[in-house]
Amino acid sequence: MPAMKETIVIATRESRLALWQAEHVKALLEHSLHLNVELLGMTTRGDQILDRTLSKVGGKGLFVKELETALEEGRAHLAVHSLKDVPMELPEGFALAAILEREDPRDALVSNRYASLTELPQGALVGTSSLRRMAQLKALRPDLRIEPLRGNLDTRLRKLDEGGYDAIVLAAAGLKRLGLADRIRSHFSVEEMIPCAGQGALGIELRADAAELNAQLATLIDRPTWLATQTERAVSRSLGGSCSMPLAAHARWQGEQLLVAVALGHAESPERPLLKTQLQAVVRSDAEAVALGEQAAQALRDLGAADYLPAA
Repeated sequence: MPAMKETIVIATRESRLALWQAEHVKALLEHSLHLNVELLGMTTRGDQILDRTLSKVGGKGLFVKELETALEEGRAHLAVHSLKDVPMELPEGFALAAILEREDPRDALVSNRYASLTELPQGALVGTSSLRRMAQLKALRPDLRIEPLRGNLDTRLRKLDEGGYDAIVLAAAGLKRLGLADRIRSHFSVEEMIPCAGQGALGIELRADAAELNAQLATLIDRPTWLATQTERAVSRSLGGSCSMPLAAHARWQGEQLLVAVALGHAESPERPLLKTQLQAVVRSDAEAVALGEQAAQALRDLGAADYLPAA
């Protein structure tokens, strides 16, 4: 395992946002843990396949797999991910060492002509490839036409600017991290459009046998974010969560209590009503966080989630 002054290599995707995230973690490791750090840029299959939605080609795990291979082969010690892209079950031999303090978890409306969802004209064309966003947009505005929008952040903004869409929906965190907050016309509250599990948070992955490095990284964990995202990911895990499921799960603190809001749409029939509920409980441990997420998943089942879930 790496000694204190060995150079630590971070595997990262090469998009502008992924590199920002990796540089952010690099600075943390250098300043907080006094480690020497280098980046290993990689192109993943998720970056290469742009003509189909992720749900049709293997899900968000496509952004993670090549980075894990670099860890497995010893070419890198760490991988930095948007937590929302990390599969709910990590492959054997890997672990999440730390989750950092969450940025803004909300979704944002970006448009060159319209200031908010309510201002969009009847039948406006909105771009997003997220089944979760599609389901909630349809619940808010059944008249909207929603079409897929793939590519990195800059590519999506370019497609909007070229006139391909009346508006697009993006994660606020990514726009803010790249200094593009001025492109946001309005934010969706977490009540009207519930974010996906882990949205706005960064996760650091390593090999499970890297005990010394794991212990060092544990000091970077933001405990409130860790517990909240444990709850969110437990909702998704309990329901077999994947990219092919329009599932939303967001937990936020209210004093010592964690309030988790969940929603599930029907992937094949977006006209079906959205299933939504929320629960809250005192959460002080990982076990309590996971239990709350599992209870929220059960609450969705009680509302009829079985009819909405993909066939096993």
